[in-house]
Amino acid sequence: MKLRRKLNLMDVFSIATGAMISSGIFILPGLAYAQAGAGVVASYFLAGLLALCGMLSQAELVSAMPKAGGTYFFVVRSMGPSVGTVNGLITWFSVSLKGAFALIGMATFTSLIIDINISLIALLFCLFFIILNLIGIKEAGKVQVVLVGGLLTLLLIYVVLGLPEVKVRHFEPFAPKGIGAILSTAGFVFISYGGLLKVSSIAEEVRNPGKTIPLGMILSLLATSIFYTFAVFVTTGVLGDNLANSLTPISDGAAVFIGRWGRIALSVSALLAFASTANAGIMAASRYPLALSRDGLLPEFFGRINERFKTPHNSILLTGAFMIVTLFLKLKILAEMASIVLILTYIFSCLSVIILKESRLQNYQPSFRSPLYPWVQIGGILGYGLLMFKMGKESLLISFIFIASAFFIYWFYGRIRATREYALLHLIERITAKELTTRSLEAELREIIRERDEIIKDRFDNLVERCVVLDIENSMSLEEFFGLVAEAMSDRLNVEPSLLFKLLMDRERESSTLLSQGLAIPHIVIEGEHTFDILIARCREGIIFPNSEHRVHTVFVLIGTRDERNFHLHALAAIAQIVQDPHFEEKWMKAGDEEDLRDIILLGKRKRAH
Repeated sequence: MKLRRKLNLMDVFSIATGAMISSGIFILPGLAYAQAGAGVVASYFLAGLLALCGMLSQAELVSAMPKAGGTYFFVVRSMGPSVGTVNGLITWFSVSLKGAFALIGMATFTSLIIDINISLIALLFCLFFIILNLIGIKEAGKVQVVLVGGLLTLLLIYVVLGLPEVKVRHFEPFAPKGIGAILSTAGFVFISYGGLLKVSSIAEEVRNPGKTIPLGMILSLLATSIFYTFAVFVTTGVLGDNLANSLTPISDGAAVFIGRWGRIALSVSALLAFASTANAGIMAASRYPLALSRDGLLPEFFGRINERFKTPHNSILLTGAFMIVTLFLKLKILAEMASIVLILTYIFSCLSVIILKESRLQNYQPSFRSPLYPWVQIGGILGYGLLMFKMGKESLLISFIFIASAFFIYWFYGRIRATREYALLHLIERITAKELTTRSLEAELREIIRERDEIIKDRFDNLVERCVVLDIENSMSLEEFFGLVAEAMSDRLNVEPSLLFKLLMDRERESSTLLSQGLAIPHIVIEGEHTFDILIARCREGIIFPNSEHRVHTVFVLIGTRDERNFHLHALAAIAQIVQDPHFEEKWMKAGDEEDLRDIILLGKRKRAH
């Protein structure tokens, strides 16, 4: 059962922004200031720049494969089920932990207003968001839009009123603990930009995902980076050393230049932020077990979709239960664990783009392409590696434990069920010239493109899927080519090869079927009724047509009875639209085999009749 596509650009922007603007601004600045001093502003800015590298890679991947599971789905299709399982499970772990941390934040601020046990409050909030996500993605998305709208408004007021109150002396010295402390702190606060992961995980439920998600991610990262930089700048400039280790830094800053009502307003803002993060956390994290289950790497139970609400109810319940269990972990451990996993995930994303592009899979067709390839990806990998190194041995140990645990699950459960083809095999095949793959990955990517672009197959598509495709290496005369066509089509049409050959030659003598340089569409009428067929051919060195200076590399042969005249015209129109693509000839000549040629026609841009 499929998930519903109900989310629009505003929903995508709100989910990503709400998931990012929470603990990253309302709690972490105080802890980060204690590590880097006033240089914490640079740490946030640097973390945002590095997040840009990962975001561009994520945006390209999700525009090519908008499926539930986000980074897991990309990684398993590029590097295989073992790496994919590791990535999927540690990302689920990270996103769930960030959501649990948001619930603790909500409970902490709520307890300042209502004298109730923090754990009980966090549990009640968690149950509320579990129920909300069980009911439906669109309902959860609507709540997210409202939460983020209120959050950004309050933060804007905070920045505008706080800028005049900033004291320059609070930035002297700017880096009291050195550049290394700024770099390590950038790694510590990197989780602040983790909301982008949550968007890619719900891509299957977004309308027009190829365009909506990349645009939503870019706008969200831009808005979040601006708010982070200015909010941290204002808070540092207002509080100075009083910011160190504060767990309510924004509220403390508001109290200085707005007073008691400012503290209350920003506490409400913090509640909105934590609520949006918790909601987005359950929404996004629950799609990872769903995707792993679909690929047989987790039990089928987690892949079931609720018939009434069209939501992955078992996966949501698992995620909610895990978040409840983790409500009691220490704050610093939560932040470090989540940041490390996020850094690893972005490394995987950058590697996935490189592998998918260098494997030269024809059906890897992203709607958005990362600029400055491959330098953005290489720079991102090196930058993320530096962040992990600067975060220290403890962080590297946490990374090892995460990876080992996830690989353990793959080895003892997923390995015996994993049969999926992946792009790395295609890359090795291209380098070594060994046959390592079938067409299963290309076929899957073709179906993903159809779903993404909402392509509904018509009669022309059905014919192309079953038609004869000839891939001819050497040059030949027109007579030799028509001889091949007659032999290939004889049994399919129940017509003698000699008659087909004669009809084709007679038609060519009447007037040339050569339509443009390198393209011909021979077409003939045969006796009978309700019969129509197509043959597609590529000749790498070219077919020699009479009275033509140019050799023909692309041929569509149309054969039908008189009562199929209307469809004959429809087929001609379909071919004309497909070959108008300015990159058609380049793709046609680069295609690897007959099935690649067939896919170029099946995925060609054209209007379809139903």
